[in-house]
This record gives sequence, C-alpha cells and structure tokens, in this order.
Amino acid sequence: MSINFPLLLVLAVAITGVLALVDLLYLAPRRKQAVERYKADTAQTDPAVLDALNKEPLMVEYGKSFFPVLAIVLILRSFLVEPFQIPSGSMKPTLEVGDFILVNKFAYGIRLPVIDTKIIPIADPQRGDVMVFRYPSDPDINYIKRVVGLPGDVIRYTSDRRLLVNEQPVAETLLGEEAGSLGSTLLYREQLGAVEHLIRKEMGRYRIEPDRQWTVPEGHYFMMGDNRDNSNDSRYWADAEIPPELQGMVPDRNIVGKAFAVWMSWPDPKLSHLPSFSRVGVIH
Repeated sequence: MSINFPLLLVLAVAITGVLALVDLLYLAPRRKQAVERYKADTAQTDPAVLDALNKEPLMVEYGKSFFPVLAIVLILRSFLVEPFQIPSGSMKPTLEVGDFILVNKFAYGIRLPVIDTKIIPIADPQRGDVMVFRYPSDPDINYIKRVVGLPGDVIRYTSDRRLLVNEQPVAETLLGEEAGSLGSTLLYREQLGAVEHLIRKEMGRYRIEPDRQWTVPEGHYFMMGDNRDNSNDSRYWADAEIPPELQGMVPDRNIVGKAFAVWMSWPDPKLSHLPSFSRVGVIH
C-alpha cells in the first residue's frame, strides 16, 4: 500500500497548528491567570510551583515545536521545490539510476497540495522539458519523462526508430558508442524544440515495431524517455478505463513539475557506498 505523503504532511501541519492555536487562545491565558492568582495569594512564591503552573501540556509543547518546521516543509514541497530520486534507467543518459533531482513545482502553475488543483496558471510545458507527473493509470506513482508532444501535435514513431513531430523528423546526430557498452548502445544528440540533449538506442536487441502515430488531445502531453528502447512511456501505456483517444497521454492535472537539477547521486545507498556529487548540474 502506497503512502500519501502530501496528505500526511497536510494533516500533520493541521494538527500541530490547531494545538498551537488552542494554546495561544485558551491554554496560555489560563496558565497566565493561574500564575497571577498564585502570586496574589502567596507572600513568597515558590519557583517550582511557578514552573509547574507555566508548564505546557506535552502534546501542546510538541505541537508548537513541530508546527513551524512542518509548515515550512509543506510550503517548500508544495509550491516551490520537491526532491525526487530516479528509480530506473528510462531517462539514460540524461538521468542515471540513483540520481537525486530537484523539481520546480511552480514552473507550470501553482497547485493546491493533495487535491492538485491549479489555482494560478504560470506557463505550459514546452517540448523538450523533463517533467515529473503522476502516472495516468496509477496517480500514486510518479514518473519522469521528456515532453515530446504538446496539445494538438501529431507524433509518429517509425519502425526504424525515428521520431517525427507534425510530420517533421526530429533532428538527431550520431555521436558513437556509449562508453562501456561494447557497441551494444549508441548515443545520439537530439534537438527537440529548443532543447538539445542526449538519447540512447540499443543495437541488435531492440523490438522492431510498425510505424505508430498519435494525436495529442487538448490539455494532454505525449511523453518519452531518453533511453528510447528501454522506457515505459506514452508509446506503450494502455488502460481499459481510459478512452482510446487518451491512451498514453498525460493530462495537465497530473503534472507535478519541471525537473531542473541533479544535486546528488547515490545508486546503491549502503554503508559501503558513499553518495557522489560528480553528476551535480542542470538537467537539459
């Protein structure tokens, strides 16, 4: 069973906030009154008694301590920046397994946490953006792919693994073998919209498929991984509960944000393996 962390965070902020508010409006004034009565009725006050009268209930003390921290985390995570870790190799060579990335949560608009309703539109995803989104067939799972098709685009992927957008071939330049692949993988430089980036294609062990074509509906996006022969993306998603014309498409409401930087890499988080910062940089 997956854990809805945003919901838990919102509940934690709400509970600790209520505790802090109850103390401010009700409990703290009562403690102050008790101290004043004690001082008025006692000629020589006992510091231990004063401490006892001023002491906050344990739950209130914890609530007041955690509320500002949790509130700041909620604001940062919901509206500004959220960290993610890359779990698979579908975005190689751009992103490696174990990369820790930062995602801009406001690049495509301000959304309310948990319900993900957009309240302030800012910008639309652009072709070539690396985007985190909730998987259409299971919104509890976050995916990361590259935006290939915008609303209204016609996307075609040919049997010889060429990508066409609105009948125009996407420019790609062969760079050579991927280091350490012994010729099994080739690297290409691709120009997708205004973004120049690397993609990889397998040699000799990829599935040959017929030409396929999709038209991207309004309010949806077509996503692909940079690891073209090892990516579960819009080309392959199928769900019986989704209308045929929306199969493989990511609706705008599922968008989480734009991935913009790698800040650490830790592919094997064990005590014998330390995190690496050699891949720190901007995501293209």
